[in-house]
Amino acid sequence: MFLPDGSQDQIGKILLKKQHVYQIFNDVAVSRGFKAIETPVIEYADTFTNPHVGMPFQQLLKWFDREGAIEVLRPDWTTAIARALMKLNPKESKWFYQGSVFTQDKDGIESRQAGIEMIRTAPIEGEIETLCFAIDYLSAVDVSDYVIELGHTGIYETMIAPLSLTPDEETKLRQAMHDKRQDVVKDLTQNNTRVQQQLLDLIDAYGDVSILDRYKVKYQDDDTIVTIIKELTQLVNVLEQLGIDQTIVDLGRVKQLPYYSGTMFRGYLTTSGEECFSGGRYDKLYQQFNQSIQAIGLAFDVDVLAGSVQVEELSRVAIIASEETHVLAELKRRTMTDKIVDVVYSEPNEKDYETIIDLRNEGAK
Repeated sequence: MFLPDGSQDQIGKILLKKQHVYQIFNDVAVSRGFKAIETPVIEYADTFTNPHVGMPFQQLLKWFDREGAIEVLRPDWTTAIARALMKLNPKESKWFYQGSVFTQDKDGIESRQAGIEMIRTAPIEGEIETLCFAIDYLSAVDVSDYVIELGHTGIYETMIAPLSLTPDEETKLRQAMHDKRQDVVKDLTQNNTRVQQQLLDLIDAYGDVSILDRYKVKYQDDDTIVTIIKELTQLVNVLEQLGIDQTIVDLGRVKQLPYYSGTMFRGYLTTSGEECFSGGRYDKLYQQFNQSIQAIGLAFDVDVLAGSVQVEELSRVAIIASEETHVLAELKRRTMTDKIVDVVYSEPNEKDYETIIDLRNEGAK
């Protein structure tokens, strides 16, 4: 039988690696005081497509229920958790989750994530805790070759404030900034050359942390931008104190979903260039519940991490038994907890095992 495009079966070592990644994430989260949360895999589409969230409808895996409402497979953990927390109203503020999300905007429709969400946490406190968690976890799974990228939604939004853009034009401009399409940016800002030049410069504001010093001087008369630069500089200093000297900034990075509202960050594996985590602040998300709640989170790409981690392989042992000695072999197996042990009734392939123990005749002694 065939599978739908984007679906795949998985067996063997890659699954062991994903279990390893999940287990260590669970251990790190619990040790840092996070509580587990899980949401249903099936939700209503409006939870994710309303104006506060703004996920594209065409990206969702959807169908009609028997009453005509549109249901979807969970496409986003952050939004689902926000809905759950407003419904359950727990006192805790630090949460972690593990599981799949389903969208049609990637090569595969299912991707596995492990992440954290923090609510009612002061901005700089939340940013530092989130980045510290990322560093702690990557160290725990023995991933050391990575770089952290910092950005902020506020610089772009401050620059475009003088423009009179329609919603459609704003969407196109945001996408052009994301794609670093200078030609489209020029076309959409041709009526304001000052803002146009600022945005074109912002597209190139990507690289090492010296960009922060340059922008602090260049916009010294703009209190909003200066404040943002100071916040990012503080995070860079925190990362340096934690031994992270490979920090880059992308001041031209724009939010892809409406609810992001401040600092954004991503982690990239330097060996492959793949994005291994992403996140940021999303204080606007809870406005849909008529709540003003500070919130921040990040998600790790379990599929990417599983492809890069090394799992220690245990030595393999074969115990040759018979019907009469099977229980004896099982008791022997229980003393070998640090090995993979197979109980077999016939001669195994010597190439598959480091040790072979023959118990077939033990019952006769």
